[in-house]
Amino acid sequence: MTSNVGQNYPYSSESEAQRAAAVASVVASREGLADKLAAESSPLDAGDSWWVYKCPTKGCRGLLHVAGYAVERHAVYAVCDGTCGKTFLR
Repeated sequence: MTSNVGQNYPYSSESEAQRAAAVASVVASREGLADKLAAESSPLDAGDSWWVYKCPTKGCRGLLHVAGYAVERHAVYAVCDGTCGKTFLR
């Protein structure tokens, strides 16, 4: 399996409460992330659980948590809780 394909498979799942807590923690720890999320994503629909992905950034061991829907693309908007602190579309 190529790394490009492997990055698109979910790693795990988390409950809505776990997802919301993880995203809130990441947003609180990164300056400007709340504004970026407000500009680039829309709120999620009600859901019981969400996928979690491994961060594809080399050297980062973080996990990607769904933060919303991408405004300009048909994708979910995810934030990394690891050292890279990047955002991704999934």
